[in-house]
Amino acid sequence: MVLSDVLRYGEETLEAAGIADAKIDAFTLLEMASGVNRTTYLLYKDHKVNDAQFASYKRLIERRAAHEPCQYIVGKCEFMGFEFEVNPSVLIPRQDTESLVEELLKIMPGRSKVLDMCTGSGAIAISLQRYRPDIFPTAADISAEALNVAVANARARHCIIDFVQTDLFENIDPSIRFDVIVSNPPYVSDAEYETLMPEVKDHEPALALKAGEKGLDIYKRLISEAPDHLVDGGILAMEIGCTQADDVTSLMKDAQFVEIKVIKDLTGLDRVVIGYLKYKRED
Repeated sequence: MVLSDVLRYGEETLEAAGIADAKIDAFTLLEMASGVNRTTYLLYKDHKVNDAQFASYKRLIERRAAHEPCQYIVGKCEFMGFEFEVNPSVLIPRQDTESLVEELLKIMPGRSKVLDMCTGSGAIAISLQRYRPDIFPTAADISAEALNVAVANARARHCIIDFVQTDLFENIDPSIRFDVIVSNPPYVSDAEYETLMPEVKDHEPALALKAGEKGLDIYKRLISEAPDHLVDGGILAMEIGCTQADDVTSLMKDAQFVEIKVIKDLTGLDRVVIGYLKYKRED
C-alpha cells in the first residue's frame, strides 16, 4: 500500500462507523502513526508504507471507529491556542469554554487571586495565566487523577499554580478571599446523560459531567458557598448548559450576586453566566 491508500482506508473505515469528522480524524491518526504532516503527505503520498506502519495506523483507526475520542487517542488537544495533555481522567476542553476564558480576560482586575474550581485538565487556569501573567491562580478538583494531568499541563506551559484536591470548597483555605472564582462544573442532567454521543458517554469521566436530575446540583453548592471565598465585589464566572441560564441566574441572585449577565457562545447559545458579589454595607 502507498500512503494515499492508507489514508483512504482510514477515511472509509471511519465514515462507515459514522464518525462525523472522518477525514480530519483519519489524517490526524495518520500523522500520529507515520509522522507525516500535510506538506510531507503531498510530497510522499505515492510512497509505499511498510506493514508495521500500516498495522499501527489500523489499530488507531479501529479505536476511533469504536468512538473513542480522537483527542484521547493522540493524548492532546488545543484550547485557547495552547496544546494540552488529555486522557480519560479529564474532560476534553471544548471551544465553547473559550467564551468563558475570553470574557474573564476582559474584566479581571490586575493581580487577581483566581480560583479555578473543577479544573480538570487545568486548561482554564493555565490559559488565564498565560494571557495574564500577573494573576495568582489556584486550581481545584475532586479527582486526584485529573489533578495529575493539570499539574503536567501547568509544567509544560511554565505556569505557577497552586493545586488543591477538594470536593468543591471543602479543602479551600477559608482565610483566603479570591477576586475571581471561575468554573466549568458538571452540569449534565441524568436524562441528558443517557442521550450523549458515545464519544462522551462511554469515554469521558461521568464525575465531570453528571449533576443530578436537573443538572443543577453542583451549581447550587458552588453558588451558595462562593460568597464565603470571594472579596466584596468579587467575580463568579461559570459555564452553563444552554438551557440553564434562568436557573443559574436565579441561584446567583439568591446568593447576593449582582450585575449578572449571560453570554452566548459562537453558535448563539447561552454558555456563560457572570456576576459580582454584592458589596456589604455597614448598618
